[in-house]
Amino acid sequence: MEVVQSFTIDHTHLKPGIYVSREDKGFTTFDLRITEPNKEPAVGMGAMHSMEHLMATWFRNSRAKDDVVYVGPMGCLTGMYIIMTGNYTVEDMRQLTMECLEWILIQDKVPATEPQSCGNYLLHDLPMCKWESSRYLKRLQNDFHCEYTKLQVTLEDGKVFADA
Repeated sequence: MEVVQSFTIDHTHLKPGIYVSREDKGFTTFDLRITEPNKEPAVGMGAMHSMEHLMATWFRNSRAKDDVVYVGPMGCLTGMYIIMTGNYTVEDMRQLTMECLEWILIQDKVPATEPQSCGNYLLHDLPMCKWESSRYLKRLQNDFHCEYTKLQVTLEDGKVFADA
């Protein structure tokens, strides 16, 4: 089997920031890394779920709304993925994300948290979502990272997979 490209990122050196995870088939997948993997706690499930609802709502109503394909959390709960069509740079996504985070900070409720509109409507935590959003916003403003550190992976059959 081929190694999944995102598994070649050296998570021991990955800092909070915004990265291009992949570009293919007319889509760009952005990695919005909120916490430092394996060094800081992951975002709590309720906070991440609220952030997903808020970010999805904001991005799908933003000036980039026609290009938004997907907004959702990473399974490791250290960040979000946003998949876009069009020609967006990391700096474009940084500006959009900072606007989104500023919007999140002034919200007093999470959209779509009723049983008929959410599959786990009780799993939300707006106060912690705002705390994580504030911390991430400061990081994007003051200590921006956007270049992955790659790993070299040796497959079971001895083939080497490296993504430079």
